[in-house]
Amino acid sequence: MSILRKTATEQFEAIKNKEVSAVELLDLTYEQIKKVDEKIGAFNSLTEDFAYETAKKVDEKVSKGEELPLFAGIPLALKDNMNLKGSKTTASSKILENFVSPYNATVVDKINENLIPITGKANMDEFAMGSSNENSAFKIVHNPHNLNKVPGGSSGGSAASVAAFESSLALGSDTGGSIRLPASFCGIVGMKPTYGRVSRYGLIAFASSLDQIGPFGRCVEDCASLYEIIAGWDMHDSTSIKAEVGSPTKTLKNDIKGTKIGVIKELMGEGIADSVKKSIEDAIKVYENAGAEIKEISLPNLKHSIGIYYILATAECSSNLARFDGVRYGHRTANAKNLLEMYSKSRAEGFGDEVKRRIMLGTYALSSGYYDAYYKKAQQMRRLVAQDFAEAFKEVDALFGPTCPTTAFDLGSRNEDPLAMYLTDIGTICANLIGAPALSMPIGYDEDNMPIGGQLITNQMQEELLFRTAYNFERETEFHKVQANI
Repeated sequence: MSILRKTATEQFEAIKNKEVSAVELLDLTYEQIKKVDEKIGAFNSLTEDFAYETAKKVDEKVSKGEELPLFAGIPLALKDNMNLKGSKTTASSKILENFVSPYNATVVDKINENLIPITGKANMDEFAMGSSNENSAFKIVHNPHNLNKVPGGSSGGSAASVAAFESSLALGSDTGGSIRLPASFCGIVGMKPTYGRVSRYGLIAFASSLDQIGPFGRCVEDCASLYEIIAGWDMHDSTSIKAEVGSPTKTLKNDIKGTKIGVIKELMGEGIADSVKKSIEDAIKVYENAGAEIKEISLPNLKHSIGIYYILATAECSSNLARFDGVRYGHRTANAKNLLEMYSKSRAEGFGDEVKRRIMLGTYALSSGYYDAYYKKAQQMRRLVAQDFAEAFKEVDALFGPTCPTTAFDLGSRNEDPLAMYLTDIGTICANLIGAPALSMPIGYDEDNMPIGGQLITNQMQEELLFRTAYNFERETEFHKVQANI
């Protein structure tokens, strides 16, 4: 097997054992990008000079016999809404097409400290708004398993880069499933940490009470290790949790005998594809054989999560995106006669249709006379969803169900029906509403050989349990080893 097709954990061992140098691994990665990215569209820009500078530092350490930090030399794709000083950070929007980051995001500083080469900025749905990665202002991302299918969004470029061997690791952001959905569609592992576990400093905000940065990898161990690198308190982020991160990799391989896993009843009914349902049922048997106790759990308010999310997220997006006014940075119209016209034309020219749709929805929900009816009511309902989960976690240790009711759908098939697109996130939004950690992993393949993702959710701050429960499934199956033929 080519070194590119191995997991990041295996590649790191190869670098430490001098079987491959960091520069050689980076050479192979860029060769793969040049070979396939015209078909995939995973990257908005590449940061080759910066990546090679980092890789050379790794090889110097190896030659001197010095100890390497975790994942040193392993190529990583950075979602294009995270600041890397000196590189373009566009959020896949025309309004930021030429914006160059003046500083690093905290996660980028942590990646740099570990000497992990950042290969480039990964394509995404504009401002992280979308479930298919068809909303980028620059190009559509294609699924490496079938180029006619969507990769999932909004972190589709990050997920596709890992699945197409254009990077070994990636970082994405997750506001309502934007890491887990692409992981599911692309047949890899993606994880959203507890809200506040990973600093959002330097992340372009979409919905500040929901956004969270998280890892992509080819296996659970890759994600657990990358999570350890990026997690932790940050003085620059007021929502950052000041608590010990722990070490999920140390407990990863412990068994889960006696662990109580709840199967979410509401995600196993109407709308779920037969192949997805069967894969969930088969996965339950794997867990039973591993010694876990399985119980059906009902979350009665889960059905309201889409409505809650699309009021709260759009309201926060309306507020956050008000800063893009053509004055301080970003696109400014060339045809304005006065200040008001400059604001309106700059935003009309710079934002895409989906972003405009969400800004208008959010502005309406926050407007005088509607605030109590929509925004306040959605916050109250968010509390009820959280109470359902709190009650569930009194009975079980983890919750399990499909990441998405279906596998990846055809490009363009849902563009004319925003509601159908929004319903794609029915299984993922709840974890963002309650701030809990959640992970998607491959649990099967449908009749067209498209990946099926299973989602685990644990209580807040229970990342070690989350990774361990996922690893125990992965250890007993081969689904994560099935790779895209690209």
